[in-house]
Amino acid sequence: MENLKEKSKTLPGYKNIMQAPRILKVVISTGVGSFKDKSKFKVVEDRLARITGQKALPRGAKISIATFKSRQGDVVGYQVTLRGKRMFDFLDRLVHIALPRTKDFRGISSDAADEIGNYTLGIKEHTIFPETADEELKDVFGLAVTIVTTAKSKDEVIALLSHLGFPFRK
Repeated sequence: MENLKEKSKTLPGYKNIMQAPRILKVVISTGVGSFKDKSKFKVVEDRLARITGQKALPRGAKISIATFKSRQGDVVGYQVTLRGKRMFDFLDRLVHIALPRTKDFRGISSDAADEIGNYTLGIKEHTIFPETADEELKDVFGLAVTIVTTAKSKDEVIALLSHLGFPFRK
């Protein structure tokens, strides 16, 4: 929570606090293009809202693809962008509650960081979050959590997230 926010300001190796990389936003997204039943869209939207504490926005297809039977504008996914207090609350729950509940969890990969300072984490089942664990297990979907930072390189992102307590594989 606030502890995570304060800890992000004390990254060692920088002379000035303004030089240290920081987290700008967290984007949580999921795809629903493979669902045949349109009523499942509301389930996904509701569960994303419970997990993040913010309403999920539908994302439409940019182009029509006949092979996938999708038309331009059809809902193919949902996305939530978190900033500020909600972002740090979500990251705190992700690191300390959700990730340890993952089956056979041995840490997250450091390869998921890109060269421009972002980290994307794939979660196979949304049920690792305690807000949705008590519901039916037939409508399980995956999430992509992208952490956008001001870091300039892959190493800076990994150093920042390690400092914040993210459990990387050894």
